[in-house]
Amino acid sequence: MQRALNIGIVGGTGYTGVELLRLLVRHPHAKLRAITSRKEAGSAVADMFPSLRGHTELRFAAPDDAPLHDCDVVFFATPHGVAMQQARSLLDSGVRIVDLAADFRLRDTATFERWYGMPHACPDLLREAAYGLPELNRDAIRDARIVANPGCYPTTVQIGLAPLLRQPAAVDTGHLIASCASGVSGAGRKAEIGTLFSEAADNFKAYGVAGHRHGPEIEQELRRISGDQSLRCVFTPHLAPMIRGMHSTLYARLSPQAQTLDLQALYADSYRDEPCVDVLPPGSAPDTRSVRGANLLRVAVHRPLPDTAMILVVQDNLTKGAAGQAVQNMNLMFGLPETTGLEAPALLP
Repeated sequence: MQRALNIGIVGGTGYTGVELLRLLVRHPHAKLRAITSRKEAGSAVADMFPSLRGHTELRFAAPDDAPLHDCDVVFFATPHGVAMQQARSLLDSGVRIVDLAADFRLRDTATFERWYGMPHACPDLLREAAYGLPELNRDAIRDARIVANPGCYPTTVQIGLAPLLRQPAAVDTGHLIASCASGVSGAGRKAEIGTLFSEAADNFKAYGVAGHRHGPEIEQELRRISGDQSLRCVFTPHLAPMIRGMHSTLYARLSPQAQTLDLQALYADSYRDEPCVDVLPPGSAPDTRSVRGANLLRVAVHRPLPDTAMILVVQDNLTKGAAGQAVQNMNLMFGLPETTGLEAPALLP
């Protein structure tokens, strides 16, 4: 019988933190030991998040007082730069780490430092971290001490393009396009002009047009999938007037020899055994509310022109795009069925 896993969460007052709590309080093998917050230390989690009233008696603890070193796994739901400062000490105590920020996603330290504006504190640990997209990296995640939970946008782009990129010379890897939109919760739980209700509601806009932090992560992982180090992907994120959800429209130009491919069959076969990826029937157009609160990606494949593949991907940016995927990774790391605690269907309406 599987014993309960002692779990710590660093930085539990944001949207990914409360989503982690929502999933873990009903996980059959999870025992929440600690959740940290300097500002909220001593206050009850359920006072900040009334949705959890009756589900946990946990109180926020100051980081220095939390029993993180007694945990089996610690999740970092923190801004960039926090996990890499604490990782070595936790690993020395035998604690495994799932980082929901970007400290361990980018393999090249110079690229990390350029995009995140800080030196990397532990490049040696960076090299051993597993990239936590289970559908594409399952074996490495199982054995990892550190898992870098993918960004929300990169999750949709990789799942959407991987089947094509795994086909030799099927697409022009120099001209991939990812046009993606996220709900406002993707910006985090903070006061900011651009995410105020009066600014974001009844509005739709692109941002990070000159370059976005997820761009290097997307290209790094697409290059790994394809084996083509010259691969380029034009990535444009958009802010959509919704709380949670993500929709990515991906385009790839097919090579002449690939224009006879049955794209629907390719995707259906690629993800047939993946419990968290749903390839929709031909002609479908997935909507974001069909995955709200579920650890699930829905994918639809189209060919608007003979030489063009168009892939539509939706997910909940807080669940499969963040906290749900982190729990999926934890399950793999500790030999549990991958979907444990993640079986709930999407919320509708």
